[in-house]
Amino acid sequence: MPMLADPSQKYRPYTPLVIPDRQWPSKTFTKAPIWLSTDLRDGNQALANPMTIEQKTIFFRQLVKCGLKEIEVAYPAASDTDFSFVRGLIENNEIPDDVWIQVLTPAREDLIRRTIDAVAGSKHAILHMYNATSPTFRNVVFRNSKEQTINLAVLHTELVRKLTEECTRKHGTVFKYEYSPETFTQTEPDFALEVCEAVKTAWGKAGTGDDRIIFNLPSTVEIAPPNHYADQIENFCRKISEREKVIVSLHPHNDRGTGIASAELGTLAGGDRVEGCLFGNGERTGNVDLVNLALNLYSQGISPGLDFSDIQSVIDTVTQCNDLPVHPRHPYAGELVFTAFSGSHQDAIKKGFEAQKIRHAEAAAQGKPQFWDVPYLPIDPLDLGQNYEAVIRVNSQSGKGGIAYLVKQYLNLDLPRKMQIAFYQVVQAISDREAREMTVEDITTAFRSTYHFGGPKYQGRLALRNFKISAEPIEDPTDDTEDTPDERRRFDGTLSVDGVYRVIRGDGNGPLSSLLDALRVHLDIELTIREYTEHSIGEGTEVKAASYVEVVPAGDRKSSQSWWGVGVDIAGSGLRALLSAVNNAIGDRPLPELKLSVGFNGRSGQADIASAIVNALGLELPRRLQSAFFEVVQRSARDAGGDISYNALTDLFQSSYGYYPSGGPTLKFQLGNFKLEHVGEGSARQFVGDIIVDGGKRSVKGDGNGPLSSALSALHSLIGGTLTVREYSEHSIGEGTEVVAASYVELLYEVTGSKKVSAWGVATDTDIAASGIKAVFTAASNLGVVVKGQVHGI
Repeated sequence: MPMLADPSQKYRPYTPLVIPDRQWPSKTFTKAPIWLSTDLRDGNQALANPMTIEQKTIFFRQLVKCGLKEIEVAYPAASDTDFSFVRGLIENNEIPDDVWIQVLTPAREDLIRRTIDAVAGSKHAILHMYNATSPTFRNVVFRNSKEQTINLAVLHTELVRKLTEECTRKHGTVFKYEYSPETFTQTEPDFALEVCEAVKTAWGKAGTGDDRIIFNLPSTVEIAPPNHYADQIENFCRKISEREKVIVSLHPHNDRGTGIASAELGTLAGGDRVEGCLFGNGERTGNVDLVNLALNLYSQGISPGLDFSDIQSVIDTVTQCNDLPVHPRHPYAGELVFTAFSGSHQDAIKKGFEAQKIRHAEAAAQGKPQFWDVPYLPIDPLDLGQNYEAVIRVNSQSGKGGIAYLVKQYLNLDLPRKMQIAFYQVVQAISDREAREMTVEDITTAFRSTYHFGGPKYQGRLALRNFKISAEPIEDPTDDTEDTPDERRRFDGTLSVDGVYRVIRGDGNGPLSSLLDALRVHLDIELTIREYTEHSIGEGTEVKAASYVEVVPAGDRKSSQSWWGVGVDIAGSGLRALLSAVNNAIGDRPLPELKLSVGFNGRSGQADIASAIVNALGLELPRRLQSAFFEVVQRSARDAGGDISYNALTDLFQSSYGYYPSGGPTLKFQLGNFKLEHVGEGSARQFVGDIIVDGGKRSVKGDGNGPLSSALSALHSLIGGTLTVREYSEHSIGEGTEVVAASYVELLYEVTGSKKVSAWGVATDTDIAASGIKAVFTAASNLGVVVKGQVHGI
């Protein structure tokens, strides 16, 4: 359906307030409002995947670090997770003494009781109750009259007073009360005042200072320009009685894209407090952005009372916990906000920096303030922990953009801004060295070589062969709810390390952190991720993910030295990107010999040992042989503190099972020339050939149902005791003309008067029958069977 030519037939305009002497347009900012973060409540309820308790705790700590003194932490009656989170904050002493936690509840007795139970025992708590007051909600949603709406608010305010006083007597918790006439901006102004007056009377305890009652006046849905919201706030502030006993709180949403303006004009109109979220998360188009508001004040020389000196750590926390990106053009925080692509803008910024340097030197000499004044930059990036000299590169940004454009066009990779800068330096160095123009092929080849991207030709020292990410529930969950518990991740994988396949394992909060843990444990590579971004490539069934990772030395997230990597895959792009970055970080530095830990509390299990043998020798051991060899490895490694190197592991396997495909020690029994002949019309076979016994050739025959049984029959003519096959398996190695058969045989050996013993034999051959017979003779050699005519036995 197209847009209407005359939208007035469908949409009503807002009704302006008549305030001939409105005061807010002539006012200016002199101080910051009271800030309340509702990230953990209003912001959390808007997420497709609400935060876990662990994520909410991390977010809470970040809010405290930023200086928030009032934090709406939950709607505790909504879920056991929210209730448990609030209790965890209290019981784990996460709440500083000067921070008030706020909890939300609708006007319902059972939910109010549950909410107060959640905060019992905290030092300071704000109980925030609401009910909708606008005509649409009264008449359509709840079918309440104005009187019923007021009575609902009054009755439950009285209940809140009674229950909070009981909680204070019992637990010592100090309460403030906040009431919201939900959908305030769509409520008749006089009725909103009437409801709030009735609530204030019912509360009966409004005083000055910390005893003020809080009236939250939300722009629940933004339905008019910000000047109308300012008029509504000024009208309320003028008419509410005992204004000195009231905190007027603003809660703008951003449906019209004017949430910031609404908050700022509402503050000029008398608002004392602003409720919002970091970077504007929230229902629909979001809540007002507290970072934006605070830095707007800061850029006007007014201290906001909040600290964003390390804005990147705030971005990291918010994006990690909300699983939502910060837009590249987001005020103050987006990755492009301090970037100029236009040549004329670059020139202005460059000249601005040069002039400011001179101006600041003169001001410093005279003891005057060194005011910031650079074209296109309303705030100094250094104040936010950014580095404009490393990030903006104002004299050559267009070059970076051009190179990034070519990489995107020809490799389908949309590089993050800082990776554009890093790769630009690579291209610039090549161009300077070769003193010629860089072609598209030069640029893409340089990119592939630098980031080990694009197949075996460009593979780095570390390359991912295969992997598995598994979930591990946390051993001691903080609540006993039926919700899915928080989980850690385990990385089990095979890497090519300088051309040799190695098995590694690590644990972490996610795939990337678990791979980093594996690299730390197995290869002494100590790095951490500073930035991670990704995007999709292709569409439909052909879609893949492209991931970009920046790593820095562990424990130094602000390091000036960093390394980038890129990876493209359906499921493992992030892991490949991380290894790409790690390859750049390690350069040519020697890596320690990889070892497997099989001792007490060792990280390597039976499956790891089996994987190592697959990688080293191509042998896929049957389950019982895996178990048997793992015991051999544990015994062998006992004297080395439970560790064994990959080379030692391979040597141990070969010596234990007589497996020397390229030649090695002479076995007791070896296969000479032989043939297998059919006997009769069935499947019976006769082995006719030579068996080399202790270097001497014996010509023998033996009959059986197949190659192995006929070879055993022939062998029995030379030995004392009885050999029987306990287990046999086989598989192929290689492809095409290079394929060989690998056979595994476990023999039982019994001699009268002695205990039964068993041993494995392993062998390979291009002929599957020969492979199996060799495995039989290898197992017999490992058993040390008695040869007829010899004195010694087993």
